[in-house]
Amino acid sequence: MKKKEKRKPPAGSEKPKRKKHGDYSVFMVKKEKPLKKAGNRKKKAENRPAKRSKYSITSYSRGLSDELVRLNKFIANSGICSRREADKLIEAGAVTVNGVVVRELGTKISPADKVCYGDQTLKQEKLRYILLNKPRGYITTTDDPFDRKTVMQLIRKACTERVYPVGRLDRNTTGLLLLTNDGKMAKRLTHPKHEIKKLYHVFLDKALTKKDMMRIAEGMELEDGLLRVDKIAYVEGAENRREIGLELHSGRNRIVRRLFEHLGYDVVRLDRVMFAGLTKKDLPRGKWRFLTEKEVGFLKMK
Repeated sequence: MKKKEKRKPPAGSEKPKRKKHGDYSVFMVKKEKPLKKAGNRKKKAENRPAKRSKYSITSYSRGLSDELVRLNKFIANSGICSRREADKLIEAGAVTVNGVVVRELGTKISPADKVCYGDQTLKQEKLRYILLNKPRGYITTTDDPFDRKTVMQLIRKACTERVYPVGRLDRNTTGLLLLTNDGKMAKRLTHPKHEIKKLYHVFLDKALTKKDMMRIAEGMELEDGLLRVDKIAYVEGAENRREIGLELHSGRNRIVRRLFEHLGYDVVRLDRVMFAGLTKKDLPRGKWRFLTEKEVGFLKMK
């Protein structure tokens, strides 16, 4: 008898070879690699992120990313000029970092870097914290183009370091104002998410009705959004109901005055008696004092 010839399977339908490996069978299937396209390398190069500038994070400050600070901020904190003026010095090539001229804005440096302006080596100033009991008639700004009185004139003999106000009090508002050169703390005390509380003594042109007080306590919708106060009450010992104690954490512009104006009241006098836990005890109007170490530590925990 003739043996039946085995039919060969059609091309491409072969089963993958089985290779023994220990107690398991492993299928060895050889996959063909796709042909590389000529433009692949070019596309990869285009999609690759642009190289950072030589000075965006300097080689000598790698590994210190938590301590890096913008060059213009470092210059401003050294007392030379403002940040805006520092940017102009950088663009003009008047500043060097470790002996290298830096012209790029946004450059970051570490505390170990040597920064020079001309022949002068710049150093970070000592941190200062000044509490002022602001009188009426003074603008809360470091410089006024109209030559009006500013709060800086009240503390000009306090220190040689360049300090600036934390937040604002309008011209006719009196009370506590903090000035410092600690930018980190200033940002923390003014950012809404930290909800730093302020207490105001408000003097109105007429008595505040209980109905209006309840409206304020429940939250008022103003032109720039809802305002919720923390506490509101009549001032104890006052002769009438025109004196109000108001506690809130909002830092919006002229917020207290706008709140009462919305209900038809005029604010005759406005005094901030507490800011971030600091009070004006033993601090006469128009006078200032340095914060104690304990007070500074308390603010840093906010």
